[in-house]
Amino acid sequence: MDIIIKNGTIITAYETYRADIGIKDGKIVMIGDSLNDESAKVVDASGKYVIPGAIDAHTHLEMPFGGTTSADSYEAGTRAAACGGVTTVFDFVIQRKGQGLIEAVEGRKALCDPQACVDYSFHTAITDLTPQVLEEFKKSVEYGVPSFKLFMVYKKEGLMVDDGVLAAALEKSKETGALIAVHAENPDLIDNKIEKFLKEGKTSAWYHYESRPEFVEAEAVKRAIHWAKNLDAPLYIVHLAVKEGLDEVTKARDEGYEIYAETCPQYLYFTNEVYKRKDGRNWVCSPPIKGKESQDALWAGIKRGDISTVATDHCPFQSYEKDWGKDDFTKIPNGCMGIENLYPYLLSEANKGRITFNKAVELCSTNVAKIFGCAPQKGTIAVGSDADVVIYDPNKNFIVSKYNMHSDVDYTIWEGTELVGYPVKTFLRGNLVFDNGDFVGKPGEGEFVKCLGRK
Repeated sequence: MDIIIKNGTIITAYETYRADIGIKDGKIVMIGDSLNDESAKVVDASGKYVIPGAIDAHTHLEMPFGGTTSADSYEAGTRAAACGGVTTVFDFVIQRKGQGLIEAVEGRKALCDPQACVDYSFHTAITDLTPQVLEEFKKSVEYGVPSFKLFMVYKKEGLMVDDGVLAAALEKSKETGALIAVHAENPDLIDNKIEKFLKEGKTSAWYHYESRPEFVEAEAVKRAIHWAKNLDAPLYIVHLAVKEGLDEVTKARDEGYEIYAETCPQYLYFTNEVYKRKDGRNWVCSPPIKGKESQDALWAGIKRGDISTVATDHCPFQSYEKDWGKDDFTKIPNGCMGIENLYPYLLSEANKGRITFNKAVELCSTNVAKIFGCAPQKGTIAVGSDADVVIYDPNKNFIVSKYNMHSDVDYTIWEGTELVGYPVKTFLRGNLVFDNGDFVGKPGEGEFVKCLGRK
């Protein structure tokens, strides 16, 4: 063996037990008591938890949006991911008009491959669903990118699709083993509210929330689920933030439909009160952070299993770019950071007893791998799986600061957050990439993860 991780407590989505882990050629090759190999490097995990690396199912790295590009390059974003215990990221490829699905993916892959510090895969955001693109669904699934996102908003930006396109994509996904994901908000209601607020001179960050309140998201969630149920197609709802939408997810799942909901750490930790702050523009994202009732509902949905995953929607912009909207909320680039905070925050909540550590692993790793077709290669600690391993110290207290984060963004919405417990080592396929506060990996070390379509 190359490495033996000894004396730790292994935590998966389903089990918690003491054992050693043997790693060879990037794979877990043995799990057992008192493993020994004189040629292996020994990593002592006494008093610590050994967990699978997280998979961030929702990132926007180097994404052109709002007149600029998101602040983290593939190198910076995946470096930050490694330092937060994330060993695989799913980034969004935005299909441009006239572009084929594989063409779009390969363009982003060429950009990502020399930079990636952790493993990566993609979802393709479809904006131009021609008959030719529909026929390319099967080819994309075979290529290893079987998940597609459709925006129900961003009409002016050229990203939005209508209900007919959504229905056509859902029907084709059934035939080809693809999975459709949606950003669910109602664009017309948003536009009407924005026009009204600007005429009234209501331009602060608070009115970003007021222009996209709870019912604006809930209506679109209900509409998307309505189409999925009636077309009998699976559906994944990204960054769900609202109680009424979650209620619809719960109802559909109770009826036996294959509906998955993702939420984000910012929705679980902050409430819409942040938009009243002087620096409230920093929290502007879409859907916006909602009120306490929705936050409580999301935690309840996690505990009963109706929230399947937690991912970040990592799409940060520099503070000076956020300042473009200090006098007009419509000019604030939409997006928050979180790729380095995802796992530490959920694990800290587990350490405090809010959820189990098994549930944190399930939400951030195991369910993601299963839903998007990269299990059991990813998402668990098992013989034959990739040696994506995080060593977590439950006794290490940590205060988040822009000075101890590893992305290229010049601030963090998580500034001053006190976490109980923190990752101290991250292994990517057996290679140490994060060690006690320091990134020790290298760009280009990450590999493309080919995902399997649904059966």
